[in-house]
Amino acid sequence: MSDDRVQSWQVRTPEGVTFSYRLASPVLRAVALSIDTAVVAAAWSVVGIFLMLLSIVGTDVANLVAVVGYFLLSQGYRMIAEWRWRGQTLGKRLMRLRVVDERGLRLTFSQIALRNLLRFVDVLPGAYLVGGAAGLLSRRSQRLGDLAAGTLVIWEPPEPAPDPSVFGNEKYNSLRAHPPVVARLRQAVDPREARAAWQALARRERLDAEARVRLFSVLANHFRSLTPVPAEAIEGVSDEQFVRNVVDVLYVNRAPAGE
Repeated sequence: MSDDRVQSWQVRTPEGVTFSYRLASPVLRAVALSIDTAVVAAAWSVVGIFLMLLSIVGTDVANLVAVVGYFLLSQGYRMIAEWRWRGQTLGKRLMRLRVVDERGLRLTFSQIALRNLLRFVDVLPGAYLVGGAAGLLSRRSQRLGDLAAGTLVIWEPPEPAPDPSVFGNEKYNSLRAHPPVVARLRQAVDPREARAAWQALARRERLDAEARVRLFSVLANHFRSLTPVPAEAIEGVSDEQFVRNVVDVLYVNRAPAGE
């Protein structure tokens, strides 16, 4: 086992934002894996009914369909779930785990596909011995699939509600007049991104003027890139105010004005 193993990992994104990840423990990953295995097994039991009918046509055909079908089901479930849920399967969601890019970039489908396809190597010769050994030897508990894909599995502790003072004294939020925009932002913004924006607002007074303008420009441009925002929702709104509005709708449940 490496003496350099760590429990957390810091990365600095190209935009200059630093994230600190808490690496998932082997126990949490094993529990999440067990949950996902149970999900696949439950789905496969339903497919098995159709395979029994297919075996009437021919045993060889049924066996071939079973092998290909199980591969597509098990891998398809993990890949689609991790892609749609931003690095999470059902098991990972329940255990608050997430797959992320080790450089802090947006996770790509090719990374998800590669780490899952190499699971067949990690599982050899049985009981995940290869993957377990790689995880124990890796500083960041990465199995072979994670090492090849450049991914980490992190644990996301429950996020406390932000201090309302970060939103300032203004009650009006132009985004709340556009519920579809609010819904898309809540779906598209990664929890780490929301936390980073909240922390930027909480610490804004400690920044010098130039750094403050640059930071909120990066954050605002990122959030605007996630969904089209009507011109009336951003007209006359500074980058910092726009970020405040985004964080407000992400963390605070209030009805839009006029309701």
